[in-house]
Amino acid sequence: MAFVNLQNLAYKYPLTKTNALENINLQVREGEFVAVIGPNGAGKSTLCYALAGFVPHFFKGEISGEIEVDGRKSGESTLDEWVLNVGLAFQNPFNQISGAKYTVFEEIAFGLENIGVPRDEMKTRVEEAMSLTGISDLADRSPYSLSGGQQQRVALTSILVMRPRLLVLDEPTSQMDPIGTREVFGVVRRMAEEGMTVVMVEHKMEWIAHFADRVIALKEGQIFLEGTPGDVLTSDVLIENGFGISRYTSVAREAKKQGLWKKEKLPVTLDEAVEGFK
Repeated sequence: MAFVNLQNLAYKYPLTKTNALENINLQVREGEFVAVIGPNGAGKSTLCYALAGFVPHFFKGEISGEIEVDGRKSGESTLDEWVLNVGLAFQNPFNQISGAKYTVFEEIAFGLENIGVPRDEMKTRVEEAMSLTGISDLADRSPYSLSGGQQQRVALTSILVMRPRLLVLDEPTSQMDPIGTREVFGVVRRMAEEGMTVVMVEHKMEWIAHFADRVIALKEGQIFLEGTPGDVLTSDVLIENGFGISRYTSVAREAKKQGLWKKEKLPVTLDEAVEGFK
């Protein structure tokens, strides 16, 4: 049985004429790391909101089909029940900072306070989560004094400390440098290996290829393509349909036209490109 099960999911925001999501059928195994890609307006963020219960409990609108996580249906749960098992990190970390706390440590502990976690356990969990994401040195800083990338790490840590069964991430590294991006992808991969189910929206193809188990390509609110990172991210139809591709895939595609790329599969990562051009 799939841990995440979406059946014929369709959703339309209030006061709009077309569906943001249409006929979504998606199953995700427990502990699987699924990356979601797509051009702007493809429905990626809306899919995140649906998984996290914000669609339709917060955004309202018209919805049909089923959203099921760990055997529970979103339509039969309240939002406060749902978020105990599903954590969402927004694309803009500023939207996730509570504004009620003065330090990063307090901000990360805020969710645990709200569900009544004992103080000693709370302190331990916050320290462990901060160590995991590499922000222990920011503990006494104001969340509003941080860079965008640091705020994204705080937002991710605030979700991880809650220990959700399903982690939903909407472009969690968009404001990070390459080193920070790799570290965050590594943390997410580790969470998946420890049993947390992950659905991540991202545009950074090289890191998706390194760390994700499966890729879902969305277009106009529908699943356009799905499969392993190697198969999806090198597919010829991505460019034809407005998807971004890895720089290494692009170079190898041109090299193939000139007879300089001999391998059957195109690369997505630098290592694959180096190996192929040897």
